[in-house]
This record gives sequence, C-alpha cells and structure tokens, in this order.
Amino acid sequence: MNASHAVVIGGGFAGLSTAINLAHKGISVTLLEKNDHVGGRARIWESKGFTFDMGPSWYWMPDVFEDFFGRFGKKVSDYYELHRLDPGYDVFFPDDERVSVDASMERLKAWMEKLEPGSFAKLTKFLDEAEYKYKVGINDLVYKPSRSITEFIDIRLLKGLIRMDVFSSMRNHVNTYFTHPYLRQLMEFPILFLGAVPSNTPALYSLMNYADLKLGTWYPKGGMYSVVRAMESLAIEKGVTIRCNAEVTGFTYDGKSINGVCVGEEILDADVVVAGADYHHVDRQLLPEDKSNYSERYWDKRKLAPSSLLFYIGIDKKIENMEHHSLYFDAPFDQHADAIYTNPRWPETPLYYVSNTSKTDPNAAPKGCEALTFLIPLAPNLEDSEDMREQYFHKIMDRFEATMGQNIRDHIVLKRSYAMNDFVNDYHAYKGNAYGLANTLDQTAILKPGLKNKHLKNLYYTGQLTVPGPGVPPSIISGIVVAEEISKDFKTLKKKPQTV
Repeated sequence: MNASHAVVIGGGFAGLSTAINLAHKGISVTLLEKNDHVGGRARIWESKGFTFDMGPSWYWMPDVFEDFFGRFGKKVSDYYELHRLDPGYDVFFPDDERVSVDASMERLKAWMEKLEPGSFAKLTKFLDEAEYKYKVGINDLVYKPSRSITEFIDIRLLKGLIRMDVFSSMRNHVNTYFTHPYLRQLMEFPILFLGAVPSNTPALYSLMNYADLKLGTWYPKGGMYSVVRAMESLAIEKGVTIRCNAEVTGFTYDGKSINGVCVGEEILDADVVVAGADYHHVDRQLLPEDKSNYSERYWDKRKLAPSSLLFYIGIDKKIENMEHHSLYFDAPFDQHADAIYTNPRWPETPLYYVSNTSKTDPNAAPKGCEALTFLIPLAPNLEDSEDMREQYFHKIMDRFEATMGQNIRDHIVLKRSYAMNDFVNDYHAYKGNAYGLANTLDQTAILKPGLKNKHLKNLYYTGQLTVPGPGVPPSIISGIVVAEEISKDFKTLKKKPQTV
C-alpha cells in the first residue's frame, strides 16, 4: 500500500503527536478539530483576565516530553519555560493532618517518620523498585503497539515479569511496605491518574510513584496549554494543515479502505485516517456496523476511568497558605472509590483536588486575585444537572473554607462548571468520561481496544481509549506508536506534489 495524504481526526495531545510524527516521515497531513482551537480536553478558557487550563493540570514524566521534542531535533525549552514545583503538592487528611510533598523529601521524611517510624527507609526501597519498573515500563512496554502477544516475548521482559509485579495489585504491593493508612493513601494516590482502584490496578504502576516523588511535579509557564501551543507550532513547522471547527461526520469507502473523510458536505481525500477523536464515537457512530471494531455490548462492558465535575473559579483576593496543587483526602477514600467504580453514584462525601495556578503564574489572574480549579472525580454516565453541580459545589466549598480558614464564596467574581454533559457535547466522550479507559489488569496492552481497524486497511486509532492508556504522556506516546505502525504497514509515505 502507498500513502501520500493522512487525515488525523482530533487535535488533542494524541492527535497532534500523530500528525507531527507522520509529517516528519514525509507524508502530507491534515488535522481536523471539532472545536474552535486545538487541545482536545486540554483546552484553555479565558475570561475577565483569568486563565484556566480546562483539562490536565499536572505535568509529570518530563522525560517523555523531552523525548518527544528530541525526536525532531528540538527541546522543550525551544517552546516553553518549565519550573519544578516545590512542594509539588500538599495533601490534606482528616484531623487537620497535612503534608507537603517537597522536592528534597525532607519534610515528607519528617512527616512519615512521625506517623510510622522506619517508613522512610521503606519508601527508599519502594522507590528503587518503582524506578526499575519506570525504566523498563516506559522504554520497553509503553511504546509497544500491542497488536500481538509476540511483541512481549522478550527475554529481558520475561525475566523481569516477577519484579515488574504485573500480576499483583497496587494495594497489596503498597500494604507490604506501609502500615499507616495515610501513608498507604499517599502511595496509592498517583494511580488515580490511571482511572482505577488500587485493588484492581497492577502493581507495575508503582512506576507512577517514581514519576511523582523522584522526577517531580512541574509547571510549564502559561499552563498546560503552553504544551498544546508548542505541539501546534511544531505541527505547523512540519507542514501539517490544521483546520478547526471541522467536525467529521462520516467517511466514504473504496472496498476495504476509506477514501474520503466527510466534514459536513465537504469530502477530503485520504490515504490513511487516524482517529484521535473518541474511539467509541468513531467506532459506533461514524462507521457502519460491518466496519465497526466492537459491538455496543463490548463497549458497555469496558471499565472507564472517571469523569469529573470541575469548577473554574476566579476570586478577588489572595489565598493564604495554599500551594499550586492541593489534594483534599479529608474524607473516606474507599467510600468515594466505591461510588466511582463499584456502585456508581454521586459520592456522599467526595474527595477533591484544587489547582491554584496563580500561586505560580501571576498571569493566570488579575493582580491581587486567584484562579482556582476544583475537581471532583465521578463515575461516568451519571445524571448531570445544574442543581446537582451546585449542590456539590457547596459540599466541597464548605470543607475547603473550613480547612483553609478563609471565606472564599463572598469573593467569587467568575464561576463556570463543567461535567459529564459537557464532555459529551464537546468531545463526544463515551459516557461522559474525562480520562479514557481505566488501566486495569484486564484492560492492559493487547486487552485494550486495538489501534487498528479490523475491517478497513487504512483506519487507525490513537488516544486514551487505546494503547497505552490515559494521561498526557501516554497520549503523546500513543501518537508516536500509531505513526510507527502506519510507517510499517505502508510501503511508501510521501507528500503529494504541490500544484501550482
């Protein structure tokens, strides 16, 4: 098969990564984005002098970003300024217990030893194992396309399977090291980014603890959208044509291939198509039944990562004694997890997260003001109403004001909520999910929805519902992986000659 023009659907991290990697290989690429600017879930909202990242706000695994730009002879610093946060974040537990996770880990060490003498030495051993998993997992596992089990028949991987803890749970792994519930909860926290409970997540993902505590939490000046802008700039440098407000409505076919991508009444010629839009939407809504990869029953049985209820809040005062990232674990963790994963419902007493971007970036809010983002993880597919959103806003605000000892609600000058209905409307997100597919043991590697369509020779998938999984770094890697697979499957990738 030959290919001269690729159409990439969706301008999120995975779509941008795919477009850049394909263009770098010499193929002409058109990227189509449904919304009015690229970024997907990582869009930006600006109002009244406040700026909010609408989606991801944590910059972890900086090596993945450096590796990505390095593939094209670039550096992160060519596009945006990066700062390590210190502390990376604060965690609030019951009984006014608070810990700052600092870069040197000195404050963390003192806190851990107070709760459980000898626990910091155990953390050192825990992180040594996590480092091994990170280096093997990122370098040898995450970049695999998972199209065949034979990809994993590697002596080094087979020898390391026991050490990688692929078949044990994160909860059991953590519990072998730590006794105090607060320490266990702190160690389990990073895998919440993977969208599953610790008891159902492979202990392999303790690699996230290494990313957290050793590689650190960073902030790109201007917010996460600075990364989107960087990738957009690189895509344009590589010759990618980016079209926004261009929602794909269907395809035209030539036998077992797509030959056209429909944008309203317009049809774009395509030799290769990569869907970085919601996998389920493309699979079940844009494709006819005989060309769909999976049945509706299959999709309904997938374990999704959570959705979210977010509030973007601008206030006309500064908040004392608050860091850039704060996690409020001042309520029962397992009860909230049960409401997300086991018995889906609105949680009785939700845990929540707050981003105070203006703590680090004064341009995020007018002088003397703060730009706050509140996030409550929720089960996908819940009933979503303005009344419910407002009820939960006051639930968490009561606790937030009490914990911080400050009045916030009287100082709100800007407020916007965002939840399941918005994820569906803006991104066609399956069941209103925010993060994609959960990284459970039975949804790992080849057990995830495949990156290649089974019936069409030239349709591929990228993003959070296929390999390697949810999160910003995995989405960027997903674009790299699918571009490599296209390169292998097609004999020639070349640009169409330009017409004069």
